[in-house]
This record gives sequence, structure tokens and C-alpha cells, in this order.
Amino acid sequence: MIRRSCAAAAVAMVFACQPASRPDGVIVAAISSDPGHLNPAITTGGGVHTAAGLLYNGLVTLDGNLQPVPELAERWAVEDGGARYRFHLRPDVRWHDGVPFTSADVKFTFEQILLRYHARTRASLEGALAGIDAPDDWTVVFRFHEPYAPLLQQLDVVEAPILPRHVYEGSDPLTHPANRAPVGTGPYRFVSYAPDVEIRYEANPDYFRGKPAVDHVILRVIPSPGMQVVALEAGEVDWLFEVPGPERARLLADPGLRSLETTVNPGGSNCIMTVAFNLERPVLRDARVRRAIAHSIDRAQFVERVLFGEGRAATAPISSAITFAHATGLSMPEPDLGQADALLSATGWRPGRDGIRVARGVSGIDDGTRFSLEFAYFPTFEPYAALLRAQLRRAGIDLVLRPLEPAVFVDVAFRARAFDVAIVSYCNGTDPEIGVRRMYVSSNIGPIPFSNAAAYRNATVDSLFDAAGSTLDPAVRRQLYRRIQEIVVDELPYVWLVETRATRVYRVRCRDFGPAAHFAATARCDA
Repeated sequence: MIRRSCAAAAVAMVFACQPASRPDGVIVAAISSDPGHLNPAITTGGGVHTAAGLLYNGLVTLDGNLQPVPELAERWAVEDGGARYRFHLRPDVRWHDGVPFTSADVKFTFEQILLRYHARTRASLEGALAGIDAPDDWTVVFRFHEPYAPLLQQLDVVEAPILPRHVYEGSDPLTHPANRAPVGTGPYRFVSYAPDVEIRYEANPDYFRGKPAVDHVILRVIPSPGMQVVALEAGEVDWLFEVPGPERARLLADPGLRSLETTVNPGGSNCIMTVAFNLERPVLRDARVRRAIAHSIDRAQFVERVLFGEGRAATAPISSAITFAHATGLSMPEPDLGQADALLSATGWRPGRDGIRVARGVSGIDDGTRFSLEFAYFPTFEPYAALLRAQLRRAGIDLVLRPLEPAVFVDVAFRARAFDVAIVSYCNGTDPEIGVRRMYVSSNIGPIPFSNAAAYRNATVDSLFDAAGSTLDPAVRRQLYRRIQEIVVDELPYVWLVETRATRVYRVRCRDFGPAAHFAATARCDA
């Protein structure tokens, strides 16, 4: 049993203890890792979006039903049968440094940053978008080659945070100093950033929706989920973005706490924990090997032992929450060690003396090579890694675990491509164009965080995605997405494990939280 006391030495090493009672103008939230930077336009990484969401806005926001409502744009019109979108911007928005926000910021952000570095926005809009016009300071026009249905779902702060042109123009947005001392339009302004310790924000007095009720937000880095719970129960933290499964029932029964369950996260919504195969590695090029690995995986165990029932086994490559596109009745590989053995033996992977298979006539692999795969993952995904290693061991596959901090993981997986297998929380969003397309289209292979990790190439799949994105007919789109899912389930560039949900937990002194990026903007707290 963990002793829940601020005096505990282990806790004191992780964070400085704070009084259990604090002014009503302060919220302390726990985050699991240092984000590395605070520019959500150059990554879809959840850690950055969790830490930086309060600083920025999108043209729209998504309401409780995930429908677009005005934010930086006060209204819009869809023209030319869906091939042109005209946005009229709010005239009363200023950047945190006092410079007026204009249409030039929107055009610059998309053209110079989002379409280059944001994996989801780049994958979906790069080929479809004909151009962006800014005819005056308060008007932005998006022109498409063909009608484009899902644009309005792609313009919130998660998918398209708008950055200041006057700060970033003429510089490298990946290395700009403003990434660690940012300027936004959002409900909170940057104050300070102590790496691996905490990030501090203050309420924006000039926010176009009015100054938030809570004056200060402190994001405290507490890597251990258990220590986050300790901090919450000691009153040193007010808000947890997630709680450990074994602790959930007890915390939900605590009268001093409240909870909020959601599929919407700061880094995206409707997420699927996904195992990615590096198809550039000889050991994984044979689809029979990938299918054998898939037959070695029991998704139900992940729901039970990792999620503790908070989520569901994935039954298709597209989240079940995207109801019009989610396919049913697919031939997803089920747990079957006999089938895994037959497939591996047929490809030349023979049982070894220590239980790990060795190559005997495997194409591109030296005879006698052990079947060993290096598995890259965030440290917070350790429970997935441990269970996956145990499951693959039963099939004679040795999984070598390589936990990597988020910034290092991005370099290893998407730039150096120095991995065999990895696990990624791929958030699908509210439309496959948002978070699904980026995983499969060949144009999205490259050094873009959380893009096509498998390096999967299929010209038919590319063309099906293009067709689905350019039609407005939901029935036609449904059939196109079904065909995509049939193909990728057959070829298995990925294994789709579980659809996740998250339980936010917070102290009763606070209320009216939002679920994701602007979680504290509407909150109110008592002393």
C-alpha cells in the first residue's frame, strides 16, 4: 500500500509539496512528462498538446457533441458545393504580446507550419487544398481542388492551432525560441517553464471570451502515475488527466473527488492503441510473419489487465466512435497460437532450444538468427509493453523493450526509423481524414511525428483515401472506408489493440472543467 503523505520522501523528490488549501485563483494539474516544447502546430504528440493547449485557439472549437462552433472565426460559409470555405474572423483578438490577430496569421500557420509538420493536417489537406487566400485582415478562404467534406472538423486547437506570423516568420519553427516561451491567443498566457519540473500560466486578461475565473494554472511534471495519485489525495494537485486502472474504483468512490470520462484528449479524440510494424525491416516484410504476430496477441487481455475495463478491444482499423466509417465483420486476426506457429514455421522461423525461434531459410535473414524484435514505446505505455512481451514470448518471439521519452521516441521512430515494432496512440478524430489517413498514405512517410510509422505503401489505398476525402456523400464514403479497412486488415501494417477512454479526476473544490485542451478555461475553484 502506498502511504499517501506529502512528507513521504519519494513524493518530495518528485515535486515540491504545496499546502492542501490554496487560493481559489490557482489550479495545479499533473502531467506525466516534460513536453520538450510548447508548439502544438509542429506535432500531434499528446504530451505537447496537453501542456500547451491553454495557450492557443483554432478557427473553430468542437462542442460537447464534437460539432464545430465559432472560435477565432465568428462565422463561415461553404461555397462551390463544398470546394470553398470562407471564414470571417473575430476583429477583437490579440496575441498575448498585444499584436492584433489577422487572417495573415491563419494563412501563414497553415502554409508554413501545419502543412509541413502536423501529421494529421498535412496528410489530409496537403493534396486536397488548392490554396488559402486572405483578401482582407478578417477574411480567410480555403480553396480545394474538389469538394472536401471534413474541413470544419479539422480546424480546432488540436488539429490546427494558429500561431503568430510576426513571431515565426523567416525562422525555423522546429527550433524557434518561442517554442519554449510561446505567444498565443488562448485563455492563458505563458509565465515560466522549468524543464522536468513545472510550467506556469496566468489568465489572459484580454481573452476575447473574457478572462478565465482561475488566475493561474501550474502544470507539474510527475512521471509516476502512483505519485500523481499521492499528490491528488494530499491536496497538492487538483487535476489528473488520467488515473491508474487499479486506483480508479477507489478514487471514484472518494467524496472529495469528482470525475469526468471522455474519449476526447488534448492530443486528439477516439484514440486506438496501435502496434506499428516497421515494414522497412526485412524480418517484418512478409505479411505472414505480421499475421503470426497478430495471432499471438490477445486484445481482450489488454482491456482487462491494462485498461481495467476502461475501453474496448479494437475490432477495425477505424474507431467505432466514427460510426459512418467504422467497418464491422472484418477478418481481424484472433488469438490463435496454433495458427501463429503454422505461419512462422512456413516462413522459416523454427523453434529454438530456449523457446525463441531461429531463422532457417528466412528470406533476407541469416540462418541461426534469433527472432528478436526491438519494441519502442513511451514509458507511460510500460503496461502495454510488458503484456505484449509476455504474449509474443508464447509464440517464440523475443520482444526487447526500449522505453523512450517522447522527444527521443519521435526521433527514433519517425526520423531515424531505428525500431522494429512500436506502439502509438493514434487518435482517429471525428473523421478518417483527420487521424486515420495519416497512418496509411504513402505521401505521409517521413520525419513527421506520428505520421505513417509503418512506412506502409499501397497505391490503391492512397487513391481510396483521395476519393473518400473528396466526396460529400456519406454512403459513398462509408463504402470507400470499408474497402480501405479490408485491405489493411489483409496486409497488416499495424495491429489495432484497444480503443481507449480516459477518466479525469479532480478535487471537489473545483468544478466546470472541460475535458481536453482548454480544460481550465471554464473552471472555477473554491479556496
